[in-house]
Amino acid sequence: MARTDRQDRNKQDRNREDSDLIEKLVGINRVAKVVKGGRRFGFAAIVIVGDQRGRVGHGSGKAREVPEAIRKATEQAKRTMIRVPLREGRTLHHDINGRFGAGKVTLRAATAGTGIIAGGPMRAIFEALGVHDVVAKSLGTSNPHNMIKATFDALTNVQSPRAIAGKRGKKVAEIFGRSAQGDAADAAATE
Repeated sequence: MARTDRQDRNKQDRNREDSDLIEKLVGINRVAKVVKGGRRFGFAAIVIVGDQRGRVGHGSGKAREVPEAIRKATEQAKRTMIRVPLREGRTLHHDINGRFGAGKVTLRAATAGTGIIAGGPMRAIFEALGVHDVVAKSLGTSNPHNMIKATFDALTNVQSPRAIAGKRGKKVAEIFGRSAQGDAADAAATE
């Protein structure tokens, strides 16, 4: 009896998490296979899934029908979600580069009010991730698959100052090179 209650609770938690996720369809590609009786069409879909609070994933799916391809891509995107630390919940902590194949991307943190300056699939990633201010540039290729994978390569390497301080066994203020005297001088200067 207790086991089924636990399983039901786990299902409800998963359903609640799934309802919080937003899905962005990046692209659908139609392919044709020529056979004896004519052509057989298939569809490939690319989907970005995110919770707008620092988690995002991507997936691709292929099927004979468009809805089935989108469903497969969405399931894969939910399985491959990553967590990205955000500064003030609106931008990245630092500038970073990523690459995959011929795709190269540069992601830069931006000040409040900048907005999402990114094109194509990268914009969908940042909207699903919950980033409000970022400047991104894609170099090398316009292939959405490679752009997405290069962007995810960059996002997996973003680290928060708290994580770096924890690894080094220091305080966050030490990472930024601020001393107690310097902080007091800054506070006095702003008053």
